Amino acid sequence: MNADILSSTTGKELKKIALPEQFKEEYRPDLIKKAVVAYQSSGKTPYGADPLAGLRKSSFWHKRRQKKWRTTYTHGISRTPKKVLGRPGGGWANVMRFHMFRGATAPHTVGGRRAFPPQADKDILKRINKKENNKAICSAISASALPKIVELRSGYKNVPVIFESKIESIDKTAKFEELLKKLGMENLLEKASEKKVRAGKGKTRGRRYKKKIGPLVVVSENCPLLKSARNIAGVDSVKVDRLNPELLAPGTHAGRIVIWSEKAVEKMKEKRLYL
Repeated sequence: MNADILSSTTGKELKKIALPEQFKEEYRPDLIKKAVVAYQSSGKTPYGADPLAGLRKSSFWHKRRQKKWRTTYTHGISRTPKKVLGRPGGGWANVMRFHMFRGATAPHTVGGRRAFPPQADKDILKRINKKENNKAICSAISASALPKIVELRSGYKNVPVIFESKIESIDKTAKFEELLKKLGMENLLEKASEKKVRAGKGKTRGRRYKKKIGPLVVVSENCPLLKSARNIAGVDSVKVDRLNPELLAPGTHAGRIVIWSEKAVEKMKEKRLYL
């Protein structure tokens, strides 16, 4: 499988190279989804209710039918634990309050515990084997080089996009953005810059806006392009040895446009990354 090497100034073809083994992996959307979910779970924060929430009250529970002033029979309510508001011996007012029908402890009462609260000690981490994770990364890399999958996702089909190594020296965002427009990615950049209000309850839960994802830039090492590419809305940049499933397949959907530098492809081939 061969690919064109593009110029870092004009975007035109310079030569051809043979792609490494990572681009020949079988497309496995099920494995990619499993790897992305496992990666996302590692960033979640455990949360839960206080184990003593709703249980800090003294209460009693009875089912006696005869003493109507202390029972729940004929009242059309369940046999609910009653809150102890006072103790006999503390005055007549306390004795009267002791027998009031005020629930406690039970889940359906005011101030009571929750029926099935989230547990802070619950293990929310999704695990995946190293070989499975590497195979998922290679599968996502190969999907980024399949025109049918990429076109279905973004409408762009001239993949894979590999530039000469000089592209890593671009230190101006405007210069790199101009280069992407020469490749016909102007519509993609415009869509990625739009910010829309989310439909539904998510507006009140800290995720009010939605934005589309743009291309991913992969370089070989720390270079000026690593920072200059990030300033474009929707564009991410990463070193080739720091790839993860979520960058290659955001939202568990493979087919993201990946822009490689020739040096990054050579490094992935030499060090046999993710194999």
